[in-house]
Amino acid sequence: MRDRVAVLIVNYNAGDALLRCVESVLSQGRGLRVVVVDNRSSDGSAQNLQERYARRDEVRVHFNDDNRGFAAAVNQAAGQAREGPEPFMLVLNPECEVYPGALKTLLDALESQPGAAMAAPAVVDRGGAVMRGTWRRFPDPWRAFLTFSGLWRLGRWLPAFEGVERPGEAPLEVTEAEALSGACMLIRKDRFFEIGRMDEAYRLHCEDLDLMYRFAQAGMQRLYVPQAKVFHQQGLSSRSRPAWVHWQKHRGMQRFFSTHQARRYPFPLRWLVTAGIWIRFLVTLPWVMIRR
Repeated sequence: MRDRVAVLIVNYNAGDALLRCVESVLSQGRGLRVVVVDNRSSDGSAQNLQERYARRDEVRVHFNDDNRGFAAAVNQAAGQAREGPEPFMLVLNPECEVYPGALKTLLDALESQPGAAMAAPAVVDRGGAVMRGTWRRFPDPWRAFLTFSGLWRLGRWLPAFEGVERPGEAPLEVTEAEALSGACMLIRKDRFFEIGRMDEAYRLHCEDLDLMYRFAQAGMQRLYVPQAKVFHQQGLSSRSRPAWVHWQKHRGMQRFFSTHQARRYPFPLRWLVTAGIWIRFLVTLPWVMIRR
């Protein structure tokens, strides 16, 4: 692992999960460099991490004066890693724990495919089940409608009804995919900067889809590597501000559609898609607040 991977973690109120995340990364092997950018957390999680690793040069914590958003903070961390010797960057959610050997497995898969820009693992729950969003397709108006309505489940028998979520079991071997979970992404550093880094107009949610879509447009493969596994405890960072996070999720949906797909469709359909995004926001917001 020495001088091969820089690990980029953006933290916001992840609590003790941040410590577990970094510990799981450092257990992958020697020579890793971890760059943590804290978006003005209020729970002391980044300070605790800094105290834990104060005498270790491989972990560096950067504190922002305000919450710059996830995409901007990833770019900030990538800027710290840009001049380093590592050819790969692992963008990792602080709510994740990397299973033993997972990083080497991702690295081996990506190095074996020169045309691939990134590789992502199977993201699992504590029971080992692969979580939704791990292996998926890019959204478009029809796929999004099928996903929101639940009709995507018919895609198991009727291909025309396949939504963003892929029906059936995820592959068991390394497979090229349209889109993958943004919770853990191993990326070739030069390809990341070649396509212009992350779009900082996304505050939270859909910036990973945007990045993968631009990789696809540039003819760069995205690999799903199921032999590598990462646990993801969702929702820790968002539980203190569920309405804001829900807003940003739908704002990200609208930006992705407007940036990459809207010009393909006539104005009435563009209007319907935008209206549908915000109607979904209003309909689902009460459930989000109750579930908090």
